Amino acid sequence: MTDSPAQPALWPAPHATGPVEATVTVPGSKSVTNRALVLAALAAEPGWLRRPLRSRDTLLMADALRAMGVGIEETVSSSSQSSRGMGDTGEAATTGEAWRIIPAGLHGPADVHVGNAGTVMRFLPPVAALADGPVSFDGDPRSYERPLGVVIQALRALGARIDDHNRGSLPLTVHGCGVLDGGRVEIDASASSQFVSALLLSAPRFNQGVEVRHVGGALPSLPHIRMTVDMLRAVGARVDEPETGGEPDVWRVRSGALLGRDLTVEPDLSNAQPFLAAALITGGRVTVPDWPTNTTQPGDALRSIFTRMGGSCGIVSTHEGTALTFAGSGRVHGIDADLSAVGELAPGIAAVAALADSPSTLRGVAHLRMHETDRLAALTKEINELGGDVTETPDGLVIRPRPLHGGVFHTYDDHRMATAGSVLGLAVPGIEIENVATTAKTLPDFPRMWTEMLAGAAAVAGV
Repeated sequence: MTDSPAQPALWPAPHATGPVEATVTVPGSKSVTNRALVLAALAAEPGWLRRPLRSRDTLLMADALRAMGVGIEETVSSSSQSSRGMGDTGEAATTGEAWRIIPAGLHGPADVHVGNAGTVMRFLPPVAALADGPVSFDGDPRSYERPLGVVIQALRALGARIDDHNRGSLPLTVHGCGVLDGGRVEIDASASSQFVSALLLSAPRFNQGVEVRHVGGALPSLPHIRMTVDMLRAVGARVDEPETGGEPDVWRVRSGALLGRDLTVEPDLSNAQPFLAAALITGGRVTVPDWPTNTTQPGDALRSIFTRMGGSCGIVSTHEGTALTFAGSGRVHGIDADLSAVGELAPGIAAVAALADSPSTLRGVAHLRMHETDRLAALTKEINELGGDVTETPDGLVIRPRPLHGGVFHTYDDHRMATAGSVLGLAVPGIEIENVATTAKTLPDFPRMWTEMLAGAAAVAGV
């Protein structure tokens, strides 16, 4: 008789019995860190990445680039542990202050493990096509189910040789020959804006650059494409795009050398969401230092979304820079919102909406069914099992607030499900989060940050 696999421990979500009053320093943006790593690896000279996020997704990206020959040197604070990598709980072992990226000739053979990171599985096959030799990609079981065929077919059209056994998904091998022709390609990116970003990031190294034409339905998460374009331009790439007078749904990147830069990574504004939600739900006040006054991060939309749901906020200047202070009013209102541009915020918004004083409709997020898990189905099931009333629609959720009760909130190995469940736990006693360690994907040490935030409020874990 064999032992059954160990189940992830249940984490009693702290229950707040008073307003939260806290300052929360949020780690760097995963989206910015992973894009910056790719661009620095393809540059013609070394560059620096300061305050990078060290999480499972970014460590997977760094390790993959190292496997293909890129040098990434880390400066680690003296208070950190000396070991690098993921601990047994999935949390990052150290906090990197700066990474020096040293470009080198990309080469195989190399093995890349993508985990369940969309940026790694989609951004790196174009990089591998520029390597000299085979680069094999594999990942977590869920990664096999996430859409990748668009990137595979686009790279083939641009001259790459890829062996995916006709699956259109992982695992696969890119047989790089050191160069890629590039040119014009048509894709349907309606399932993920990462398909566009994946081709644009490596395009300056293609012989002919690239012209990407989106020919499908509505594009989700447009701010992330805007982020990609802005970061390309910051390292010297020449980009034409719809927002600057180009053709609709067409992006052109010319071939050319990329510059090594010294970039400081912004805080991850999407990962600030649960902390701002805590202020909204408890009628408290949370300050997030270093909130940028201008940013392409989708998480910046939280300022307007959570204000509509009953809070207020302002960005203020400090001696150290800028900070956002968000305050709750003691009441939470429902919302009717098109979240197509900011779909990653939907789980947290759904959790807040389940605690509101009126119904909410979240629209434009059908693509969330193919994220780390089927987020629409997962949110519906988990909130309803706590006594809620959530209904899936073709492109979102309808949430009718009901009195909730305690119970186990399953995460499905999805970091945003774990933080959404924690938000519910602030207002509902007795919620236990299954596998809270999955938050290490983008927000290392979330349980400690959450507990420390609540230190200024009356809070009882698991009561």
